[in-house]
Amino acid sequence: MVFLVKNVIEVEGQIVKNEQIQHPASKNIEHNNAYLTRELGIDKSFDLIKLDLEYGGRKMTFFLVDGFAKDEALTQIQRELMVLNEEDLTSDILHTLIKSKIPYVEIETEKDLNKVVDQVLAGPAALVVDGINEVIIIDTRTYPVRGPEEPDTEQVIRGAKDGFVETLVLNVSLARRRVRDRTLRNEYMTVGRRSKTDLCVSYIEDIADPIVVTEVKKALEKIDTDGLPMGDKTIEEYLYGQHYNPYPFVRYTERPDVAAAHLFEGHVIIFVDGSPSVIITPTTFWHHLQHAEEYRQKPIIGIALRLVRFSAVWSSIFLLPLWLLLAQNQALLPEGMEYIGPNETGTVPLLAQFIIAEIGIEMLRMAAIHTPAALATALGLVAALLIGEVAINVGLFSTEVVLYLAVAAVGSFATPSYEMSLANRLIRVGLLIATGLFQVFGYVISVTLLVILLTSMKVYATPYFWPFIPFSVRSFRDVIFRSPIPLKRQRPKAIHPIDEDR
Repeated sequence: MVFLVKNVIEVEGQIVKNEQIQHPASKNIEHNNAYLTRELGIDKSFDLIKLDLEYGGRKMTFFLVDGFAKDEALTQIQRELMVLNEEDLTSDILHTLIKSKIPYVEIETEKDLNKVVDQVLAGPAALVVDGINEVIIIDTRTYPVRGPEEPDTEQVIRGAKDGFVETLVLNVSLARRRVRDRTLRNEYMTVGRRSKTDLCVSYIEDIADPIVVTEVKKALEKIDTDGLPMGDKTIEEYLYGQHYNPYPFVRYTERPDVAAAHLFEGHVIIFVDGSPSVIITPTTFWHHLQHAEEYRQKPIIGIALRLVRFSAVWSSIFLLPLWLLLAQNQALLPEGMEYIGPNETGTVPLLAQFIIAEIGIEMLRMAAIHTPAALATALGLVAALLIGEVAINVGLFSTEVVLYLAVAAVGSFATPSYEMSLANRLIRVGLLIATGLFQVFGYVISVTLLVILLTSMKVYATPYFWPFIPFSVRSFRDVIFRSPIPLKRQRPKAIHPIDEDR
């Protein structure tokens, strides 16, 4: 006995997904049309089209989504079908249609009507022909798409100005344009019981670690959910879990040249349809601190830029807790640095000042995201009042707190990875609280726990803090200094353990 409940079917006591049940196509077009009409909800959705036709004395029906169909391609196909006569469709009808009568490149057949429904909802058009127990799938879809503009968060002075968009096929082609290797593999997958979200796992077969490739694909195949409402971010949570760990396990990029560079290093790229950013895995802590601008300048300039960026990142994490520790424990100050510490502490404790200021900065960040460009100037004025001279004059903040908080905020904004900057902010607040409450003991223990966290993390078999821990002299040099391209090791051992010098 079969019981259908929403998207689940009970067959002989076992629960299976509805889409796993096969519904073979019949040679009777009325049977096929009835099933497709019911499952697609033709009469309930205005954008789903059922077009009944008759060519060469044989009934045919098109099923398609109005917004996805290429009108010119379908019109041309109909013109070709109009010249059919009954003699053309007397024997081996399917072969005649797909081999010589339908002028299109992306064409295939499907015997399972259940899969035909999924195909139509994904964009291709389905042609049902009377007397054939297979449905012809014609991929004439086109998605609304914006131009491949330069990403706002990864801008460079020199370099390509194109960026990924929300269409999977276009994003894959942008990467393929830069990687013309014959072993580049773009494997298609679908995730989501209801959303049927298209994915692409991209890697260079003779460079990428096959174990990592296999683990990524297995993890994607195990995803069992209705849909991916947050696109690539949802994929990351299913791949690695670790929901209470603030640090990102993957790197995101909207630049095709950055994605191509990581493919050459042996990384795996995951494209998600509907998302303008791609997932790069596996990655280490240091991958999130690299920026394309460093490689668009001379090596010596790239080294200077990288060192400044590293200084900004470390300042965003440790500067405020360290200053708070020294300000509350003047005896720890070395000779000549007695100036460290607030001249006027004010009525609000230092720890409370930092927490209030951190909340204020976060409020401003969220407000900036939602503020229209026309009101950006007004927001800047409010920011100056909230954390500025007025706040100092009323005694809410001391001048040193505002100064060091500004340096830490600039360091957060200088972090190339947005996810890494958010994680560092959260860690900074934790260090501040531990230092403010437990003084030296709290600072030492919290920093130690942070180091233990970073060194214990792994992305598949790749240590997150490599090459610092485990230490590798040559690789660590490449991390700290931007090596000249001819001397740079293209395939780090932690990412590509098979043959790092190949």
